[in-house]
Amino acid sequence: MTLAIFDLDDTLIDGDSASLWLGYMVQQGWADGDMLHTEQQMMRTYHLGDLSMLDYMNFWLKPLCGIAVAEIAQRADAFVSALIPPRVFPAARRQMDWHLQQGHQLLIISATADFIVRRVASMLGVDDVIAIELEEKDGCYTGSTQGVLSFHAGKVQRLQVWMDSHGSSLQGSYGYSDSVNDLPLLRAVEHASVVNPSSSLEQISDQHQWPQCHWQLDCLV
Repeated sequence: MTLAIFDLDDTLIDGDSASLWLGYMVQQGWADGDMLHTEQQMMRTYHLGDLSMLDYMNFWLKPLCGIAVAEIAQRADAFVSALIPPRVFPAARRQMDWHLQQGHQLLIISATADFIVRRVASMLGVDDVIAIELEEKDGCYTGSTQGVLSFHAGKVQRLQVWMDSHGSSLQGSYGYSDSVNDLPLLRAVEHASVVNPSSSLEQISDQHQWPQCHWQLDCLV
């Protein structure tokens, strides 16, 4: 079955769900407000393509260290329900629907934590997800990640493992992302498209003749 692979943050939704979650934790009193400034600096590095995702995750996971997985699940349910639906690009929904009409299989690959990505994917009607996995001990998060991080080339590595276990391939595949960090993934699929690209990604997409999608919350085209 043909794969239609979507990045999540700033591709399917307007904004970064990891940043939104951190802001939500601060608002709820679960995290120190000083984290927001540091996170903003790290995200600027991310958009330049220079972020160490391991460093970011070690920082981002500090408020979750020692918290029960079940408790975080309840918090994440409330977060996704309250903040994500208004941020979904209508055009992204239509593009996913088009792929379903063609009989394609939807897959979301994200460099955000699994417990957030799976909930957003479920809201969007997508069953298959690759995201950053978190380490657990005695029913609590340890504050560490586990396995290969689904970031940059790690997305392709994780995708290959997923395809091997599902009997899939990249033959005829489609890929959508907004980020220069996803160039390995965009180069791996047969039909790449960039979403609301930065100037640097726009130049690269022009070189590869990749279609450019300009998706907005208030735009129906």
